[in-house]
Parts: sequence; structure tokens; C-alpha cells
Amino acid sequence: MKLKENIKYLYFIFILVAGGVVFYFREPLSVAAQNVLKPYRQAVDFSGNSVLADETDAEDVSGGDGPVQSVSGGDISGGDSGMPEDVSGGDGVANGAEQPAWEYMTVDETWFDDALFIGDSRTVGMAEYGGLDNATFYASTGLTIYKLFTAEIVPVEGSKQKITIEEALSQRQFAKIYLMIGINEMGTGTVETFMEKYTEAVARLQELQPDAVIYLQAIIRVSSERSAKGDYINNEGIDLRNEEIAKLADNEKIFYLDVNPIICDEDGGLEKSYTFDGVHLMAKYISLWKEFLMEHAVKFN
Repeated sequence: MKLKENIKYLYFIFILVAGGVVFYFREPLSVAAQNVLKPYRQAVDFSGNSVLADETDAEDVSGGDGPVQSVSGGDISGGDSGMPEDVSGGDGVANGAEQPAWEYMTVDETWFDDALFIGDSRTVGMAEYGGLDNATFYASTGLTIYKLFTAEIVPVEGSKQKITIEEALSQRQFAKIYLMIGINEMGTGTVETFMEKYTEAVARLQELQPDAVIYLQAIIRVSSERSAKGDYINNEGIDLRNEEIAKLADNEKIFYLDVNPIICDEDGGLEKSYTFDGVHLMAKYISLWKEFLMEHAVKFN
């Protein structure tokens, strides 16, 4: 009789305990029991071998359904997690810089079939020794920015007559215009007055040749020995003008090219072995200038 009462009390206590477990875990009793036994089942399999890993070891979740995937070596590009996907080949902003609007390309001499060179005696040297018989040259020894459109220097075919660059540009259109001028102006006015006329000249070229790409070439420096003579022709003055010329380039229809690093020595002067007078390139070195131009043809993307 006492045994039955004890069993009844034990059964009643079991019911209370079970009810408490269900209420605490908000789970079915069978699930709650599995949770209670889970640590034991993880620690020891039924063969008696321990299977509990070191608590510091991370599980491989690269193939799981959780919110985070392994990024140590797994592919995360196709997962459903909240981690960002691989964007190295996509179209997003994170892919890197956008493709530039233009870039330099290397061309051959045929590039100059529709090109015009305008300049002074240095450009005359290019016309005579550059091997660009297919290009057009409006150049004259002593030409300055102040007389660029008024000096009659352009020969008229089949005649001894010459016309101005302004008149010639009104009659024929070019795809590219290479302008180098400024060495003869060094002893006249200031950098500011020079640039005022230079800027006006570039604007006028655009008016006369609206479809042309204009290459503003830096004034070629003189040799260090020539620069040190102390007169108006010196590399300091040339550099000041080149700095201002470069500012006119909009990298859309006007581009700035500086051949000086190719033909100057470590002191910044024109390599003395390349020149016969400290100012002009020898005929056999004009090819360096031409090759530079051929390696800096603008290609629009």
C-alpha cells in the first residue's frame, strides 16, 4: 500500500517536472529531452569514442543554410547569405575605375595622311627630315604666335604665290593639327602676353577646323649650355610657357604632348649630342620626335 502511494507521488512529481521542462523550452517534450541529452550524445558516440571537437575549432559552413558562409577558401558567389557576392567581373562601381574616354595608341606613318603640322624652324626640320611626306606642313623659319594667321607662308600649288594659314585652313579640313611654336617669342613680351595670343590662336584653329583634334606640343627646350648663356632663350622661360600651354588641353579635342623627356638629358636640357646649335635637333634625331608622336596618337573609346 505504501509502495503504491510512493509510485503515485513519484508519477505526480514526474508530471510536474515534465510540464516545467515543456514550459521552459516551449518545445515538445521529445525535443526537450533530445536537447537535454544532446551534449552527452555529442561527447560520446555509442562505440565509446569521443567525438567532441575542440571548442575553438570553427565548423565548415560553406555549404550550410546559415546567414554566413566560410570565406577562407570557399566560393561565396552563389550563396544565399547576406555576404556580398564576388563583384570582380560585374558592372558595379566596386569593379574599379571606369574605362577612360581616350587612350594613347601607337600608329604608323599613315596616321599623318590627314594631319597638319604648324610651327617654326623646328617644324621645318620635321618637314624636311622626318620622313612624313604624306603630312601637310604650314611652317616657316622665324614664325611666331603673333604672325601665325597673317604671315603668307603657305605655298599655292601650281603657283609662286603664298597665302596665310588662315586662308589655307578655310580651304581645307584636317583630322589632326600638331602645333609647336614659342621659341622665337622668348624675347618678346611676357609669359602672360604670349599665352594671351596663344590661347586666341588655339580658339581660332578650332573655329576654322571644328572636327580636328589639336595636339599642342610643348616647346622643345634648348641645351643646358645654350640656356646658361644668359640671354632671353633659356629653359626656365620655356618651362613657364609649357606649363601654361598644358593648361589649355581639355583632353576632349585638345591634347598636350611633351617630347622633352625623350630628347633631353638628366639636367633637363636638350641632349647636346642631338643638336648642332643647342636649339635645333640634328636631322638624324628628328626620328625620336616622330616616334614619340606615333606612340602618342589619341584613340577615343
